[in-house]
Amino acid sequence: MPQGQPLAVPRDGLTTRQRRNAPLLAVHTGPGKGKSTAAFGMALRAWNQGFDIAVFQFVKSAKWKVGEETALTELGRAHEERGVGGPVEWHKMGSGWSWSRKAGTEDDHAAAAAEGWAEIARRLAEERHDFYVLDEFTYPLKWGWVDVDEVVATLAERPGSQHVVITGRDAPAALLDAADLVTEMTKVKHPMDAGRKGQKGIEW
Repeated sequence: MPQGQPLAVPRDGLTTRQRRNAPLLAVHTGPGKGKSTAAFGMALRAWNQGFDIAVFQFVKSAKWKVGEETALTELGRAHEERGVGGPVEWHKMGSGWSWSRKAGTEDDHAAAAAEGWAEIARRLAEERHDFYVLDEFTYPLKWGWVDVDEVVATLAERPGSQHVVITGRDAPAALLDAADLVTEMTKVKHPMDAGRKGQKGIEW
């Protein structure tokens, strides 16, 4: 895409505006660092455009903390108090989905993941949000906790202009085929290879 211009424009009858407003399904996968980081960076851009943002983290432990949670939550508060940007919701499987008010446990992660996906599907059908981040969602798909074909069909049939970004290693082929944008993060070098542990401001 030289200078941001597509190499070819399909003869599908759509206008440039219609293509710009088309819903996007993006997948960030691969063994390298930066999948979630890139997704949250896209969420920041969406917030700046006034989009309604919802983040769903499919992590097992409530102890899993990322700096972007604090930053985006504060941006959501800024929207509520001053009307800037867009609203933000952040939901985390490991600490109990906020709508169910259940305490996080180490038991039956499969049921928790299925519950999270069911809620996302409902919100997509209702066009509740403009921009969704499904962080680490490839793992429930890989482990069979959530049905891949159901996810692909639901995403393909979602109404409106809802954008969805999915992160995690080993994204299933059916999801990659359905996506409009696929980026594979590949490790070339990593500080841990030299024995350095994760660093604040870099890893969290």
